[in-house]
Amino acid sequence: MLWFRRINSVALALCFAVIVFGAFVRLSDAGLGCPDWPGCYGHLGVPDAPHEVARAEQNFPQRPVEAPKAWKEMIHRYLATTLGSLITLMAVMSLFLRRHGVPRLLPWLLLGTVLMQGALGAFTVLWQVNPLTVTGHLLTGLLTLSLLLLMRLRVAYPRAVADAGTAPEREARNERQAWSRMQETGAASPAVTPAWLPRFAALALALLVFQIFLGGWTSSNYAALGCPDFPTCHGSLLPQTDVKEAFTLWRGLGVNYEGGVLDNRARVTIHYFHRLGALVVTATLLLLGVWLIRTRETLWKRLGIAIHAAVTLQVLIGISVVVLQFPLAVADLHNAGAALLLMVLVTLNFFAWNQRT
Repeated sequence: MLWFRRINSVALALCFAVIVFGAFVRLSDAGLGCPDWPGCYGHLGVPDAPHEVARAEQNFPQRPVEAPKAWKEMIHRYLATTLGSLITLMAVMSLFLRRHGVPRLLPWLLLGTVLMQGALGAFTVLWQVNPLTVTGHLLTGLLTLSLLLLMRLRVAYPRAVADAGTAPEREARNERQAWSRMQETGAASPAVTPAWLPRFAALALALLVFQIFLGGWTSSNYAALGCPDFPTCHGSLLPQTDVKEAFTLWRGLGVNYEGGVLDNRARVTIHYFHRLGALVVTATLLLLGVWLIRTRETLWKRLGIAIHAAVTLQVLIGISVVVLQFPLAVADLHNAGAALLLMVLVTLNFFAWNQRT
């Protein structure tokens, strides 16, 4: 059980790193650094010998070898493969650890998610960074992160759940141990969960996921500077938009989407809707944080403070991306901030829905 928790923690940290590094690869226009999959120009690494480079460029004349971009893409693939191996190991280990409180279904759901993530990674390359697959790749990566965090919480705070497969007395013992551990860490008792919290927490999480979709759609359509000024957009609070063109999800295959294919008005529309979504999510999370901080229990207060800190950081980073004209490091931090905020809300939902009122 100890090794399962350790592998879970390593996989969680690695998943966060893969998401942040994957955003760096995309933002630095290295998503097609290797035009094939799973290798790179037919190699397990990046071709570097003169005859290897010559053969690679002969086989892929439309994509000359750019070693720096190719290495970014391959390092991302190596990290993702390592993560997939750890998740596979966790799924196998779960078969032997059910009596110790490891969930029965969650490890396999996690494995299925990471396999889907790998498939979307392949299609991202083969379909030449199609915005729908790029955005789906981001969302599935964040789903993997959320499930890994949920797994870690479930193991740390076992509950009497249907898929645990434990006997009633073992379930009761696990529950007592969980609440004892929560009290030792300053968490709330199960009898003081506010009645409004589970649904409000779920609503906040759903809004954040939709906002992350808008952010991924903005990035994959190269619309991050669709509005180059702030708080206005091209000097207006209501810029001209083209919703139909901006949110056409599928445009077919055989198109190279690197650099974007939308006109300026469509990119303005995507960016503008991302800003509107940010206003809604920010207001919702700030209100949620205030209500949590005003409760008497330490657990909710801490989570309220964490929400305020994470959303404030994310808003400041988002504004900086526009004001500083899209510096790569700041844009990548924006992805990291979204992942961090998602982790805070997943943690909140875990405790909100698993405590008994």
